[in-house]
Amino acid sequence: MKDLSIIIVSWNVADLLVACLGSIAANRGDLALEVIVIDSASDDNTVEQVRGRFPWVRLLPQTENVGFTRGNNIGLSAATGRHLLLLNPDTEVVGDVLERLVSFLDAHPTVGIVGPHTLNTDGSTQSSRRRFPTIKTAMLESTWLQPLAPQTLLDRYYVRDAADEATLDVDWVQGHALMARRAVYEQVGGLDTGYVMFFEEMDWCQRAKQAGWRVVYVGTAQVIHHGGQSTAQASARKHIYFNQSKIRYFGKHHGAWAAHTLRGFLLLMFAAQLVIEAGKWALRHRPDLRRERVSIYWQVLKSGLRLA
Repeated sequence: MKDLSIIIVSWNVADLLVACLGSIAANRGDLALEVIVIDSASDDNTVEQVRGRFPWVRLLPQTENVGFTRGNNIGLSAATGRHLLLLNPDTEVVGDVLERLVSFLDAHPTVGIVGPHTLNTDGSTQSSRRRFPTIKTAMLESTWLQPLAPQTLLDRYYVRDAADEATLDVDWVQGHALMARRAVYEQVGGLDTGYVMFFEEMDWCQRAKQAGWRVVYVGTAQVIHHGGQSTAQASARKHIYFNQSKIRYFGKHHGAWAAHTLRGFLLLMFAAQLVIEAGKWALRHRPDLRRERVSIYWQVLKSGLRLA
């Protein structure tokens, strides 16, 4: 059995994927590892690049865009490693991060999931560890009302009470670089495909913790995350998927009342944003930007943020 299986779901980001795979090749250390790339029907030259430059990668090209959660589940079902790393194609591993995370799991049998210290492209820290949100957090965080949120609420959610280089138990770590031991996957199953993207890693960590596993942020292990390159290609859908996933998470873990309350609040928020942006458009204030935002918010409202 391999020490580690690295699972990468990619869609139309060939150059970033090449950099990611190159960083793995340069920093694999002494680990016995396999790398599985699930290409989600890219129409760039991803498949040709991987086959030509990284013949040691196990490539699983799909005939349709299977999305992040389905793609990762395809990789998880194919993986043979003792540990399983979900890794975004817009990341690069740094130094001994792979060996360090594997060693941490091997040394701490009660820990089921670990996440590294994430850096932005410029080397600054990218927040990647979290506590579980309350309904109040969900209404304020990642919305246009976030600047009005109490600082203590955001500090708690983003775990700002610990140093970036610390190693500590958290509630969940972000899915761009999340390593789980195989026993977690075998016990709680794969990602919930009811989430197209977003919140699936929070849900997975929630299920792992409910099964008795610890989730730990390892601040001495680093990856670079260039951030959001695939989702940046579809802005309206990004808003819809993000908020549908938020509603799904709260319905699943906090009950129907939480999901209905949150859905109503978010729709009201988008309606208010649409009215504000339409007014600015009518006044010819940066009209191209206002037209784009009105279109996005209208698509969100048309979706009703209804769950599939």
